[in-house]
Amino acid sequence: MDFSLSEQEQAVADLSRQILGDLSTPERHKHLEADGLTHDDYVWGELCDAGLVGVSLPEECGGGGLGFLATCLMLEEIGRTTARVPFLAPVAAMAVAEFDPDEDLLAEMATGSALVSPALVEPGRDPGGPSATAVAAGDGWTVTGTKEMVPFADQADCFLVPASTDHGVGLFLVHNAPSVEVVPQEATSGLVEGKVVLADAPADRLGSGAEAVDWLVQRCTAALSAVAVGVVSEALRLTAAYTSEREQFGRPIATFQAVGQRVGDAYIDTEAIRLTALQACWRLDQGLEASTEVAVAKYWAADGGQRVANAAQHLHGGMGVDRDYPLWRYYVWAKHLELSLGGSTTQLLRIGDALATGTA
Repeated sequence: MDFSLSEQEQAVADLSRQILGDLSTPERHKHLEADGLTHDDYVWGELCDAGLVGVSLPEECGGGGLGFLATCLMLEEIGRTTARVPFLAPVAAMAVAEFDPDEDLLAEMATGSALVSPALVEPGRDPGGPSATAVAAGDGWTVTGTKEMVPFADQADCFLVPASTDHGVGLFLVHNAPSVEVVPQEATSGLVEGKVVLADAPADRLGSGAEAVDWLVQRCTAALSAVAVGVVSEALRLTAAYTSEREQFGRPIATFQAVGQRVGDAYIDTEAIRLTALQACWRLDQGLEASTEVAVAKYWAADGGQRVANAAQHLHGGMGVDRDYPLWRYYVWAKHLELSLGGSTTQLLRIGDALATGTA
C-alpha cells in the first residue's frame, strides 16, 4: 500500500483540522453541555459549507468526487476534537451513491440538508443476518423490525436498514415517516443514539443483495476505526503534555521510568491503530478485498484504544476524571467506539474465521 496522501487528500485533512480545531474546542463543548445540547449544528454546518461532508460523493451531485479515504481523514479530525456531529452520515451517503444514485437526494446529502444514518445494530445478531424483514409492495418495499443504537437517529431524515427478504438479505433506504418511531437511547459518550422501530415502513431497496449490506458494514466499521485514530492521538498528546509539566519530587513525572514506559506503550498502540485503520480505509478506497483488514483495524481500535485511554487516565491521576479538563471525553469516546459494531472479541472471531477458511 501507498502511505502517502494525494495533494487533494492532504488538503481535506488540513482543512478538516483547521475547521474542527478552531471550532470544536473544549470551551465549545462546555458551552454545549451547559445548554444541554447534544448536537453541534454550527460545526456540522461549517463542515457542510466547506464541502467536507460530501467530499466522497460524485461531483455531478455537488460532491467532491474523492474516495473513501478522504472522508476518513475528516473523521480522524472529528475524533481528535470529539465533535458532536453525525460522523457516519457521510459514509451512509456513499452507500446511496454506490447503489441507488438518486441525484436529488445525493445533492441534499452533499450539502447536509438531508441526513442519512446507518441502522445496522440488532442486539445479538450480525448486521448480515437481521431479524428485520422486508416485503415487496407494488413498485417498492415495506420494512418491519427494530434497530438499536442508531447514531443521531433523532436528526436523521432517512435510515439505511439491513432486512431479510424471501430471497436473502438486502439493504433498504427508509425515509423518516409516521411508520417510523425513534426512541432516544442514552450513551455515556454523550453521542446521540436511538432505537428505530419500523412498522411496514415504505422503503427503497439499494443494490440487489447482501453485498450492499456488507459494503456498508465494512465502511462504517473502518470509519469508526478512523475516528478512533483521532481520539487516541489526542488523548496521547494530552498525556504527554501533562506528564511533561506535572512535577513530583522536584522533577517532571515524564522523567520517571514507569511513566515513560507507560506512555511509550500507549504510543505503540496509537501507531498500530493508525496504521491498521489507514490500511483498511486505503484498501476499501482502492476497491480491494478488505474484510480481514477491516476486522484487524477495528480490533486495534477496540483493544488498543482502551489501553491508550486507560493509560491516559492513570497517568493524569485525579485530573483525568475532572470534567473541567478535556481528557474524560476521550475516555468515554474510546469506550463508545470500542463497542460500536463489535468489540475486540467479535473482530478476533471474524479474523479466525478468515484464517480457517483461507480467505485472510
